[in-house]
Amino acid sequence: MIPRYTRPEMARLWSPEEKLRAWLMVEVLACEAWAKLGKVPESALKVIQEKTRKYLEEGFSPEDVAQVEEIEKETRHDVIAFLTYMERIIGPEGRYLHLGMTSSDMLDTAMAWLMKRAMEIIIEDVKAVLEVLKRRAFEYKDTVMIGRTHGIHAEPITFGLKLAIWYDEMRRNLRRLEAALETISYGKISGAVGTFAHLEPEIEAYVCEKMGLKPAPASNQVIQRDRYAEYMAALAILAGTVEKIATEIRHLQRTEVLEAEEYFAKGQKGSSAMPHKRNPILSENLCGLARLVRGYLTPALENMALWHERDISHSSVERVIVPDATTAADFMLKRLEGLLDRLVVYPERMEANLNLLRGLVFSQPLLLALTEKGLPRQEAYRLVQRRAMEVWEDRSKNFKDLVLADEDITRHLSREEIESLFDLKRYLRHVDTIFHRVFGNA
Repeated sequence: MIPRYTRPEMARLWSPEEKLRAWLMVEVLACEAWAKLGKVPESALKVIQEKTRKYLEEGFSPEDVAQVEEIEKETRHDVIAFLTYMERIIGPEGRYLHLGMTSSDMLDTAMAWLMKRAMEIIIEDVKAVLEVLKRRAFEYKDTVMIGRTHGIHAEPITFGLKLAIWYDEMRRNLRRLEAALETISYGKISGAVGTFAHLEPEIEAYVCEKMGLKPAPASNQVIQRDRYAEYMAALAILAGTVEKIATEIRHLQRTEVLEAEEYFAKGQKGSSAMPHKRNPILSENLCGLARLVRGYLTPALENMALWHERDISHSSVERVIVPDATTAADFMLKRLEGLLDRLVVYPERMEANLNLLRGLVFSQPLLLALTEKGLPRQEAYRLVQRRAMEVWEDRSKNFKDLVLADEDITRHLSREEIESLFDLKRYLRHVDTIFHRVFGNA
């Protein structure tokens, strides 16, 4: 991911230096496990531990990475290049690295560890977004606005209800991400085709336990890629939710609506040509990045089908999609958190827009009241729509006034009954119930 959309923690996690540290961790832990089984001498293990301690604790340097890459130019194999470099550092005892293992033993176990850490970061990001959504939902629980379907005024809601829906959906994302975290937290050190022919299951169990992973119950040369696909699917759905929220904010910020807008900082510029502009750039950015993250799901799904016990068609894809998708998701969530935290809301504008159609949004209670009086539904619909269309076509008219003057309606409903149908409280009487269902007793 380009630096513009990368936060420091994810940059460190997916750096070449951290990748080598993860590789080394797997290799050294495997040596420790072999030592417990008597296959690696304790004296050799001690040398390995001493010579690698600096790299495991402090990490690799850019110079180390450059030297590994230089070796790879000759070997044309990144794992062999890494092992060659570590053997130079460790000395003769370095021959015990990678004992009985194939490249994917180290690569997939290290990758699971990195993906686990990345998801843990993203989960914390989601929790932070949930906190902001909850706070702002209660802040605007009773702030009335018009609900829209098809982009057209429908019936009154509150802005808090809109935020509560976002909260509930984001909470489902949290559950999906937690499930994906469990699914990805598996390593494998079972050899070239997964039979442990040159290994012992105890090696795998030891390494995985030390790295906070579980051993894959069964594997061939690789961890099965349905795990990766589930992980990427959770991120793709998360991105969809972020885009949904961002798209709504973009609509609310449109000049003709202007019920909410992104915070516009002092000194900020909206356009290089038009000094008056205040554009929803953060929301637009989130919509664009969501397309990117979603786009990574298809190759993850296609990576599931590999030849026989494994080919490497998945490898090049994963080098790109996993770091990029997790980095983008982390960036998006922190941007969304800040956007929601500082979102500027205009209740007065919401009220003005609510009244824009001069009472038309109360057409449904009128329809229902007429049917309750015994009118056939289609006849009641015709009576109400006839007056509603007058208001659409003549902006000087008011729906309630037309209804009160319509003898075909007033012969069924009294003035008091009609007045009660235009009361906002009818629409908001269950707001507390919905909030309790979403937030509990909070």
